[in-house]
Amino acid sequence: MIWKELITEVTAVGAGGDSDQPVTGVEYDSRKVKPGWVFVAMKGGSTDGNKYVDKAIAAGALGVITDSSRKFDHLLVFEAGMPLLEVEQGRLALAQASAAFFGHPERKLAATGITGTNGKTTTAFLVEALLNAAARTTVMVGTIEYHLAGEVRPSVHTTPESRDLFELMAEGVGRGATELVTEVSSHALDQGRAAGVEFDVAVFTNLTRDHLDYHGTMEKYFAAKKLLFDGTVYAPPRVAVLNAHDPHSDRLSTAAVRAGAEVVTYGIGKGDWRVSRHTLTPGGAELELETPAGSAKVTSHLAGEVNILNLLAALAAAHARGVAFADLIEFIPQLRPVPGRFQAVDAGQPFAVIVDYAHTDDALRNLTALARQMTSPAKKRVITVFGCGGDRDRTKRPKMGQAAGEGSDFVVATSDNPRSEEPLAILAEIEPGLKASQKTQPVQYVIEPDRATAIGVALKAAAPGDVVLIAGKGHEKEQILGFTTIPFDDAEVALSKLAELGYGGVR
Repeated sequence: MIWKELITEVTAVGAGGDSDQPVTGVEYDSRKVKPGWVFVAMKGGSTDGNKYVDKAIAAGALGVITDSSRKFDHLLVFEAGMPLLEVEQGRLALAQASAAFFGHPERKLAATGITGTNGKTTTAFLVEALLNAAARTTVMVGTIEYHLAGEVRPSVHTTPESRDLFELMAEGVGRGATELVTEVSSHALDQGRAAGVEFDVAVFTNLTRDHLDYHGTMEKYFAAKKLLFDGTVYAPPRVAVLNAHDPHSDRLSTAAVRAGAEVVTYGIGKGDWRVSRHTLTPGGAELELETPAGSAKVTSHLAGEVNILNLLAALAAAHARGVAFADLIEFIPQLRPVPGRFQAVDAGQPFAVIVDYAHTDDALRNLTALARQMTSPAKKRVITVFGCGGDRDRTKRPKMGQAAGEGSDFVVATSDNPRSEEPLAILAEIEPGLKASQKTQPVQYVIEPDRATAIGVALKAAAPGDVVLIAGKGHEKEQILGFTTIPFDDAEVALSKLAELGYGGVR
């Protein structure tokens, strides 16, 4: 591809020249530019790529696409003898240029996008597993990891920048992939990172308090999620799969229908795809399914009502992608929990230890409720370790404290990526919620800023039959302290602390 061909696919303010120079790459990070690459200089959330045009030129960029040409000296570009294309929306231009350069992989993949506060990752893994069971080859992009036709890669962002997403899709297409399954975060939707991808199926799991450090208000947070369904910024999905229990689904349904989408709902006791009866078991649940495609009794190895909803969302989405109902039912018993999502840690101890990603008050309530179901009717204790991230929404800290206190018998409040904040200052904002919870639940709690020590305190306090929840980090393998990142894996730390208590075995 040459420059003048590339820019015909980019929405521009004016002409960008008729250069015949061959384009060998597209990049938005000046540090990664190589000779022959086009540099897309765009305004970002934390920086402005237009400040680094000189570095891109020095690295050998053959052309510049910019959304802020006045921020750098035009002479710099002209003296370098390179073409310049000015655009209004830098991220849209990045998506358009990337799609063109990578051969439009989005036209060869049927996309399923999953958005919501909680449940995105589990639902994405389940959708992919159901598609794979139906002999579909997939690309999956999400919080824990990326999958390219079976190859597993570490995740960089829940939803990467469009250039990186198109590169992943192109690699997947090259390996025979026909389906894309991706988590779509509110940040990505708001920033335009999903531009250029037309979602055939869009799933909404729920909306609870989170990310207000970025969005400011719940209404703005909802508005970002709604972009996946309403057709105002992104093309509307063919099918919208919505959680019948979440009050926001009514507004999403109205917007999706207005945009021309078919709406399918799911829920426990309600919705198009619903579980009419269920029995929770230590290893999952026995379910009676009723759907427009048929009814069945099935066994699931996914624990708790939250995972029943995740499973229903995945079933409805996979069916919308053409997987037969009979195939879905046959494969349900083979589905397994996702790493870091209600992940059991077993060293032979006489109590349960669960690592989970729950990092909002709603997720903590769901998690402790599930643990409480596991301890009934024996009346054993729920012990919860949790913290709140630094440099993030401070208003949820007391709410998470109250949620943990109300759902637990013993709480160890600790650090969870304090970043630039003092851990004890974060814990001081959590503690009022813990105190408030004592009005309804006589919970005991301790404050321990060192997370490894906190996990040890919780495990040492556990008695046979208790459930110890280690919440907040889930699959994460690092802890961010100030400007330093250290290795930290909740499951590995728990195994180490269990060994100190005399237990040994495998996770």
